[in-house]
Amino acid sequence: MTDKRLSAVEDHVRAFFEGHPVDAVDRDLGPERREAVPEPHVLVVGPGPRGDSWAYVTVGCSTLTEEDGQGLEFVMTAPARDERFTDLMTMIACYHRGGHRLGLEHSMPIGEPWVPGSSCGHLLISLPYLHGPDLEDCPVPDGHVRVLWTLPVTTAEIEYRRHHGHEALERLFDETGIIPTDPFRASAA
Repeated sequence: MTDKRLSAVEDHVRAFFEGHPVDAVDRDLGPERREAVPEPHVLVVGPGPRGDSWAYVTVGCSTLTEEDGQGLEFVMTAPARDERFTDLMTMIACYHRGGHRLGLEHSMPIGEPWVPGSSCGHLLISLPYLHGPDLEDCPVPDGHVRVLWTLPVTTAEIEYRRHHGHEALERLFDETGIIPTDPFRASAA
């Protein structure tokens, strides 16, 4: 059933981004990581009718499912095509499948800036506001997959969230009008 699930996820993403160029990129993760994420790849989606940014979508995380059959995949939006973003999405897949189980409102440090010179060094798992529920809700043969957004954020924004909560941080993003694909954006907090 894994192959059918992964095919359904990939078909869903390709249908959502109809009219965009979409490439499937595989990464050699090495034997240890390959065990955690047996069949991962990243769909790299170019600009098109849905927007002028690039999207990077994991395919393979959702084979790890909850009791209700639900799995997760992750999307990141970025200003350009860059292997760095593909590698980052592969890292997220390994982290999630390797026992850390990311979910809505979770965060994780990247360990370095999102891009050189960026103050964004963490990822916040959120609803895919740039793409909406049509991308988020992905039916698969044996359950359901949610596609969640991995939003690059600053350390100050993570601290703000710790003190004020996830919803308060998202309101702050709205109030300050962040451009989520701008790696050099000012911190909202």
